[in-house]
Amino acid sequence: MNKITFLLMLTTTLACGQSVEELNKRRGFKNIRLDFTTDSIKGLIFEKEIQERNEFPAKLYRVEHPDYESIGGVKVKEIKLKSFQDQVYQIQVITAKDPRIMQGLEKAYGRSTYSIRSETYYWKGDSVSLVYKGHGKNAISLIYSSSRVHRLMMKDKTRKIEEVAEDF
Repeated sequence: MNKITFLLMLTTTLACGQSVEELNKRRGFKNIRLDFTTDSIKGLIFEKEIQERNEFPAKLYRVEHPDYESIGGVKVKEIKLKSFQDQVYQIQVITAKDPRIMQGLEKAYGRSTYSIRSETYYWKGDSVSLVYKGHGKNAISLIYSSSRVHRLMMKDKTRKIEEVAEDF
């Protein structure tokens, strides 16, 4: 009897919960992919140029397209992207507050980790991370981030410092 119970629990766990490998494979929200160029995204509208971490020149965009209006039956309020050298490094999806979002995320990516310090839930893959947090009283924010483009930013900063050092 114990063997049957164990096999049933193991099968249920494998069937229901994916892992962060799925997050690495999907690399973003629907067909908006991290590390892709901005010209590959439908409905992209430039908003402004920004400074990421007060030192990296980046661009902020919003996305308006019928393909991204909902997640299942949950309304998407807003989608914003950040890019560095025309590569998407952050996708922010703001949705209505609905428990189905968290249930769907945990089914797709496995159990989340809770951060007491920032009061967020997160999943961390090899080069992609996803943060789930409240956004006001009636909304949720999903933030997909690329560690590859962040490393590119740091390389660019190091290269610029080396250029300045060579001028001395």
